[in-house]
Amino acid sequence: METDIMVKKYLHKDWLWVRPRGELDMANAADFKFRITTAMREFGCRNLWCDFSQLTFIDSSGLGVLMSRYRELAPVSGQIIITRPTEPVYKLLLASGLHKLMEIDRPLSMKFLKEER
Repeated sequence: METDIMVKKYLHKDWLWVRPRGELDMANAADFKFRITTAMREFGCRNLWCDFSQLTFIDSSGLGVLMSRYRELAPVSGQIIITRPTEPVYKLLLASGLHKLMEIDRPLSMKFLKEER
């Protein structure tokens, strides 16, 4: 898995922007976590912005990376937002309950569907 990492300033807070490509699973979750942790400490970021537009799959190891970052950032009022997830990834994020802890955008393909009541 390739990962783009860059730092952006947003509303006077430091955000680390990451965009994983391909699959985030047991084979590469540890490396992804290491790269995020290293960059956040190096640049002093306390907010994480994940662009999941090119992520095709995430398993429990990948979800664990997000949870560990959440546990680290929550005490310092840090935030995690997930934008542009693919539909299968979005469904897994909802099933895991992460939408209760962090902001997750609906995939564009699902934004125009009517919600059932």
